[in-house]
Amino acid sequence: MKAQPQMKISHEVPYTLTRAGTVMIPDPADPNEAEGVLNPASGRGPDGTLYLLPRLVADGNVSRVGLATVTVVDGRPVGVERQGVVLEPDAGWERSPLHAGVEDPRITFLPGLGRFVMTYVAYGPLGPRPALATSTDLHTWERLGPLHFGYQEDLDMDLNLVPNKDVVFFPEPVPGPDGALCFAALHRPMWDLDWIVPGAGNHLPAGLADDRPGIWISYVPVADALHDVAALTRLGGHKLVALPEFPFEDLKIGAGPPPIRVPEGWLLIHHGVSGTIVPGVDQQKGAHYSAGAMILSANDPSTVLARTAVPLLEPTTEAERSGIVPNVVFPTAIEMIGDQRYVFYGMADSRIGVATLERVGASE
Repeated sequence: MKAQPQMKISHEVPYTLTRAGTVMIPDPADPNEAEGVLNPASGRGPDGTLYLLPRLVADGNVSRVGLATVTVVDGRPVGVERQGVVLEPDAGWERSPLHAGVEDPRITFLPGLGRFVMTYVAYGPLGPRPALATSTDLHTWERLGPLHFGYQEDLDMDLNLVPNKDVVFFPEPVPGPDGALCFAALHRPMWDLDWIVPGAGNHLPAGLADDRPGIWISYVPVADALHDVAALTRLGGHKLVALPEFPFEDLKIGAGPPPIRVPEGWLLIHHGVSGTIVPGVDQQKGAHYSAGAMILSANDPSTVLARTAVPLLEPTTEAERSGIVPNVVFPTAIEMIGDQRYVFYGMADSRIGVATLERVGASE
């Protein structure tokens, strides 16, 4: 297995998250939002309009992706205006007899392709699987299908056999395993096959002894994607980036918003989970979700240069501690409004909050 090289990792990540309010709560008159609005993607349309694309959850835990413009007052996001639904679980691989949904979208604009790419979780017949759609305006989306992870002999397993979540693309090409420029995506395979077959247990890649879900990276050559955008669904060069390390992420970690370029490298806001998890259950009532951060190398984004030993944001307010799933802070989007960066995050799987993201000690 291609694991992280042994190196000293700093725990100093010079960024802070500070709560700035709530921007979206469920509309009691809309059945699509009966079980919450949460975990939004974001993007700016061709005319500069800032949009959120929240996960909307109807009765029975059926999820759709909505569209809403962000209301900004005095440079601060304070609410949204709903624009409808842009993605529903219409494809067969997004539905099962017991569950259906297009969940937890993340969006990256790739200038080289002139497109927004939305990764999302398709909850279909075999549980949660990552999928991809593209758009030029954030309103109309074309499905490219489920992601496919190429077989890699040194892992001695097929990553397509296990559930996977938290897929985010980097916003610009990065060096791949052989040094060639690639589009890269972080993702979070889950080795517990109880999601699919109760009692099946864990199935780990060769060389991995820790069964806790962590963050991996995979690549698509830029030349392939320029020739055919559907190449973005076919990833290879899989490498482990990070596993849980600190108490706030004792059970698992996963990528939050798409990474952003900062002076130190790539800043990745991630979530860490502690508490208890019941195998095979989607909505975990005993888990505790917090937000941390990592700095990934600009020259090799599979390398972690620094990571937080304590959370930047954890569920302490009533809205973060009480909801459909209690004790959840789940960051999924970063946007610049004026000269201030904001992180949008899910609050207890019920509503959407926002926090300022600031660099400590120096201006960018």
